Amino acid sequence: MQTAQRKLRHPYITRKKGVCGGKPIIVGTRIRVQDVAIECEKMGYTPDEIVRAHPHLTLAQVHDALSYYYDNIKEIDRDIAEERQFVAEMKKLYPSILKAKKRERISD
Repeated sequence: MQTAQRKLRHPYITRKKGVCGGKPIIVGTRIRVQDVAIECEKMGYTPDEIVRAHPHLTLAQVHDALSYYYDNIKEIDRDIAEERQFVAEMKKLYPSILKAKKRERISD
């Protein structure tokens, strides 16, 4: 028996042109799905801890963001990797003035 894959609805997730680069966000916020995914998957926060860190979010919103992430894991992980690469490139182009001053003090 073959089952047709149906498109899942995520009522708490949207994309808006001009908001967070058009990346999926939690409705009514600028919190990206990838931010929630990073906090949960990479930093080890539980959904309850994410809500405590962002009290304007509900547990249902966080769970829907995680569900959206798992449904679109390749796309979101690619976005995360691209953003990390961009940050690394910017750090090379624009080194931290604060770190340079700190190194000067240590070497004096």
